[in-house]
Amino acid sequence: MKRQQAFKFELRPNGEQQRQMRRFAGACRFVFNRALALQKERYRQGEKHLGYAGLCKLLTEWRNSAETAWLADAPVHPLQQSLKDLCRAYTHFFEKRAERPRFRKKGLSESFRYPDPKQLRLDQANSRLYLPKLGWLRYRNSRGVLGTVKNVTVSQAGGKWFVSIQTEREVQQPLPQAVSAIGIDMGIARFATLSDGTFYAPLNSFRRHERSLRKAQQAMGRKTKFSSNWRKAKARIQRIHTRIGNARRDYLHKATTTISKSHAMVCIEELQVRNMSKSAAGCVEKPGRHVRAKSGLNKAILDQGWFEFRRQLDYKLAWSGGCLIAVAPQNTSRTCPRCGHVSKDNRRKQALFACLDCGFEEHADLVGAINILRAGHARFACEVSDEVMSPAAGTHRSDSGYAPCVA
Repeated sequence: MKRQQAFKFELRPNGEQQRQMRRFAGACRFVFNRALALQKERYRQGEKHLGYAGLCKLLTEWRNSAETAWLADAPVHPLQQSLKDLCRAYTHFFEKRAERPRFRKKGLSESFRYPDPKQLRLDQANSRLYLPKLGWLRYRNSRGVLGTVKNVTVSQAGGKWFVSIQTEREVQQPLPQAVSAIGIDMGIARFATLSDGTFYAPLNSFRRHERSLRKAQQAMGRKTKFSSNWRKAKARIQRIHTRIGNARRDYLHKATTTISKSHAMVCIEELQVRNMSKSAAGCVEKPGRHVRAKSGLNKAILDQGWFEFRRQLDYKLAWSGGCLIAVAPQNTSRTCPRCGHVSKDNRRKQALFACLDCGFEEHADLVGAINILRAGHARFACEVSDEVMSPAAGTHRSDSGYAPCVA
């Protein structure tokens, strides 16, 4: 099987290379914004959106125009990739998977991508990388790059430049080293509770740095906008945000690596994080209720990184030969794992589960993890039985005949 993997390193460019990379990132941002403005204007006039080929023709005109001749100083492939990013953003929007594309701002997500591996050269022995119109760049070689280089993305974060090298290589079909299954319940007081009784305490990376971030933002607000001191204050805020994100990613990587290596099947809830973290402010005509409390809950949910946790579990289990099963979250914390009684009164407190029917008591998050594991077993059994089931759709063969397969 083919495995695609990205290796990210910190670049060590000289002054001229840094200036060039800022120009290239600015040119890609300009092309993206100009193409987006063009698409919006065509929509207002009732015309169809231009495809990638049509936008590339316009890009050629922009590079040859006297008004934007400076675009020719940037490599053409990264500029084309910014147009491809815009087309992909519109595709996600039309399929209702994302919001409408927005204009890119200077200083946010500064990056550009080289898609042609023939133009790239990687010298791992000397810790350097060759990129068109940039030459050889040094990078911090922290680990070996495995596989064939497919594309390279250069990005800036926290005042530093990074390179992400995406590779592809052929590997054998992995076999899971572990044989156990586990259910995971996500929460706020407990980041992740496992069905075997163990749990991961929340890192709360943003909360730890919230005070220093607030002070830095207040200091920036007292500076004259776009002054030298204002830019220094802005850089300080960016460094704090980078520290918050690095700590969160490091914590999630360590947790997901441990779980994926210890279990062959992991069952989690199918949580819609975007819907769960929506604002409750409402509008002027219909203002929301408990807006302050909901705002704190949204901040706590996003600080945990639930979506990133699931994303990392998904590909790490696939790499180790395991599988990830997502189940519906309804009534997972209201169902008694002993007698099966379902009632919202079983969980009168946030942390305590007490069954009204049989008297079973346990931590509510642990009960949820146990029920998630059982639902995952049921869904996995249905998926396996689908391979050998009869032509009657939605049923599987049992000793008593045909019965509906319900997860």
